[in-house]
Amino acid sequence: MNDSTFGRLFVLMILAMTVMTIIIVVLAIFAADDVTTRLDERSDIENTAAVGQRLAPVGEFSSSPSEGAVTPVVAEPVVLTGAEAYASCAACHDAGVAGAPLFADKAGWADRVGQGIETLYTHAIEGFQGSAGYMPAKGGNMSLSDESVKAAVDHMVEAVQ
Repeated sequence: MNDSTFGRLFVLMILAMTVMTIIIVVLAIFAADDVTTRLDERSDIENTAAVGQRLAPVGEFSSSPSEGAVTPVVAEPVVLTGAEAYASCAACHDAGVAGAPLFADKAGWADRVGQGIETLYTHAIEGFQGSAGYMPAKGGNMSLSDESVKAAVDHMVEAVQ
């Protein structure tokens, strides 16, 4: 086989592979067209439903006193267990950030536990700044209920007793 024959075969192989690649791409586009259309339709339906839920009224208003008062919708707060609520506390109490006593560190908790559980509850819920460090209100997670914060404090205190 000489160089000119090799060159022609090489060019033919490149052309054949290019044509095959184009055919595969075109077939893939046709095959994916139906899937893409169905995904777009599903996305439109889900987005429409989500927007409808966000814009739905939460109550009814009546300007006439004879029709009754507005009844507000009240969401029940979720009370977490101590271990679940501690997940918010762990960011500081697992690393000792801002003077936070480490979880299960008896020496670090001794003075605090000695002040009484009600003081611990108050400092955890309302926040506290002392010489040893800073405790933000509800550990910085204002979505926690007071009961969840108390459960987290109980969980931490149980670990040092």
